Amino acid sequence: MAAPTSEEPIDFHHPYTPYPVQLEFMRTVYDVLERGNGQVGILESPTGTGKSLSLICSAITWLRNHKRKGFDAGLDETKRQMVGEPEWMVETALRRKREELVGKWEEREERLERLRRKEKELEERGRERKRVRVEEGQMGGRKEVDEEEEFLVVVGGGEDERDEEGLSRETREMMVKVGLGGWKKEEEERDGDEGDGEGIKWQIYYTSRTHSQLTQFISELRRPEFPPSLPVEILEKDGKEETKETVKEITLSSRQKLCINPTVARLGSVSAINDRCTELQQSKSKEKCAFMPNTENLKQTHQFRDTTLATVPDIEDMYRIGKQLQVCPYYASRTAIPGAEIITLPYPLLLQKNAREALGIELEGSVVIIDEAHNIMDAVANVYAADIRLSELRRGRQMLGVYVKRFGKKLKGENRVMVAQIGKVVESLKDWLETQLQVKGDQGIADPNSLLKSRGADQINLYTLMKYIQDSKLAYKVESYIAHAEDSQDSSPKSSTPVLHTLVSFLAALTNLSTEGRIFYEKLPGDNPDIKLSYLLLSPTHAFSSIASSARAVILAGGTMSPFEDYKAHLFPELPGGKLTTLSCGHVIPETNLFVHTLASYKPGGLDTFEFSFGKRSDKTMIKNLGLVLLNICSVAPDGVVVFFPSYGYLDEVVGVWQQGEGDGGGKSIWERLEAKKPLFRDMSSSTGGGASSTDDILGRYSTAVDAPDRPHRGAVLFSVIGGRLSEGINFSDALCRLVLIVGLPYPNLHSPEWKARIEYLESTCVARGGSKEEAKVEAREFYENAAMRAVNQSIGRAVRHRGDWSGIVLVDRRYGMERVRGKLPGWIRNGMKGEGMDNRGVAGLMGGLGAFFRGKA
Repeated sequence: MAAPTSEEPIDFHHPYTPYPVQLEFMRTVYDVLERGNGQVGILESPTGTGKSLSLICSAITWLRNHKRKGFDAGLDETKRQMVGEPEWMVETALRRKREELVGKWEEREERLERLRRKEKELEERGRERKRVRVEEGQMGGRKEVDEEEEFLVVVGGGEDERDEEGLSRETREMMVKVGLGGWKKEEEERDGDEGDGEGIKWQIYYTSRTHSQLTQFISELRRPEFPPSLPVEILEKDGKEETKETVKEITLSSRQKLCINPTVARLGSVSAINDRCTELQQSKSKEKCAFMPNTENLKQTHQFRDTTLATVPDIEDMYRIGKQLQVCPYYASRTAIPGAEIITLPYPLLLQKNAREALGIELEGSVVIIDEAHNIMDAVANVYAADIRLSELRRGRQMLGVYVKRFGKKLKGENRVMVAQIGKVVESLKDWLETQLQVKGDQGIADPNSLLKSRGADQINLYTLMKYIQDSKLAYKVESYIAHAEDSQDSSPKSSTPVLHTLVSFLAALTNLSTEGRIFYEKLPGDNPDIKLSYLLLSPTHAFSSIASSARAVILAGGTMSPFEDYKAHLFPELPGGKLTTLSCGHVIPETNLFVHTLASYKPGGLDTFEFSFGKRSDKTMIKNLGLVLLNICSVAPDGVVVFFPSYGYLDEVVGVWQQGEGDGGGKSIWERLEAKKPLFRDMSSSTGGGASSTDDILGRYSTAVDAPDRPHRGAVLFSVIGGRLSEGINFSDALCRLVLIVGLPYPNLHSPEWKARIEYLESTCVARGGSKEEAKVEAREFYENAAMRAVNQSIGRAVRHRGDWSGIVLVDRRYGMERVRGKLPGWIRNGMKGEGMDNRGVAGLMGGLGAFFRGKA
């Protein structure tokens, strides 16, 4: 069966009856994937419109159609090769070809079905999971340690070449034998219906920001059913009944999430776990990991592969299956990659080229779907970001001193030289920061060349040093020895802060292209003076280019992708216009379920204007007027009201003004009058005691107040911050948010070193491309404004989470009436404004519309 043309209707096998906006979204995804050849789709579908399920149905439908199309093409090729032969010979050849492919498909599906039944039986019977048996000494507890064997670095001689993960040649050869390296040919022979016959795999790589988001996606992936990847008419011709084919999915993750070796997993930090794991695989290591796939547990490794492909596992399932089979999920998962149709993985494993290479990921011919893509540029920057503090460098220098004192005479040749060079680098960075600590000014940009001028460190080849640290696992060995030495002197166990791993990450950042990043210093508050160096990637273009240039197609999808311009300009700057598709879907809610209003002034006629710009936002009259607006809103809004401010500092300032006991209302403060309307809750910044636990506590108490049965229409007010912990990933559905109030625009601080560097980079890049200085300034302003509007759109997206939900949205600032700003709002929000321009009716106009909206919902 050929894939449908763009005019033909497509059955996306959606488990429910899709809404028109979902059909539009799925059709767009399908068209982008079908055109291929480096196509890019930037798609916005509001939260509550079933975006994840729409991505699944459109992408898997395309993949299965594409496989069937490839199957037909293979039969057509056989016909072409036999032109002029008798008809009976052609039919015989075609029948054999069909039988061969159907036989492989059927054998694989029967094997996976048996495993599915086995898994289901285990779940139904509630069988207690087997405990992992480990080799003697691997369950922890104190044991005698040969310090030289355990902690002494020994690199040199050239007989033990290692790959990107630090694995020895011996380990790599063993991995090839069990199908963990060089697997491609073997797997393509086993699964002959995968790919295009020219070594290109047809697969979908799906990535999102967090493991919890990936888990939610996988739960959605289990809902729909799809027809088999072989043409139904071929199966029927061979006497097979039409059947469904379970989607073959594998989840990739880090060792930190998948390691089942208790002595390694308990190290905690990603760097320490990675180093210890690879240390155990090196050929000279006497203490091998009992769970590493090898020729002795080949059966378990293959069973892991087949079980995961049969059951659509999430990360917890991967860990459980590996533990049951006593085989490492991190390494064994690689055997499932060739047979998988969809591979899910977190951002870092996709965005870092060396991580993709280590996992055996090949994007050529594949589809890449990046969900929650509104923060993809920040995600790229975060993957390459690094920082280090003066206190950490001092601690690192002390640790190296203790290590050299113990092992210095045992270090030979290259090892002694390299350890000394690391000491020089640490000393140079420490000297620079100690000098900067005495200089006026709390922050600024650091010249990378000046950081290593002290102690002759500027003569050291950082690339060679980094390779040595990787090969020798020096950071792990030094930190492990210090933890061992401290533990032996104290009965209470201590964990060493991964100081040297932090240094390694920062040195890696120093080797990046200087044109694309900057290094900043910042003095830190506290009783003990400290100062921090931070590396910031200014442009994601170079880091993202290997993905964009390799994949068949890239989909960026999110609930709030507006404004779109930055993604093309900074992720795909060389992309021809004909290869870019953008879509902003409407919402699935009826128009009557949304009320959007921009409030430009307190009084009619534009008097007492609301403008929360940096120079005007401290005006006490305006702040008090804002409080009076909220009082009016709380008089008519049922249930929960969520208010977002530009920053934690400004939230504190506003609350301080509202708490002053003066003004109208019988001497009561605005804050007290608000409390009389609804209970008040506020998010706190980390610097004032806020954190994940406090955020959970605030949310819990706010939810309880909204749901209080004694006064069901009273609700509560929650004060938060745009870009804060409550502005993303939080579901304020139904009664939790019947109105969201956005105060001002969260423009970043243009005077900060980071934003100065960003603006300078954007302007210089524009001029280098041939643009004028004026065009450069316009481009930089757009990027600056877009950053603020993306944060606003994320906060707005906390409300209206499903088809039956309803909410009011009030944007308080005259600048929201400007067409340039309004144009950067999501389409469904702009449509909700119903042509409203600059609103000069004041709070009276707001309350008239808002009162009617809520009365219609009573």
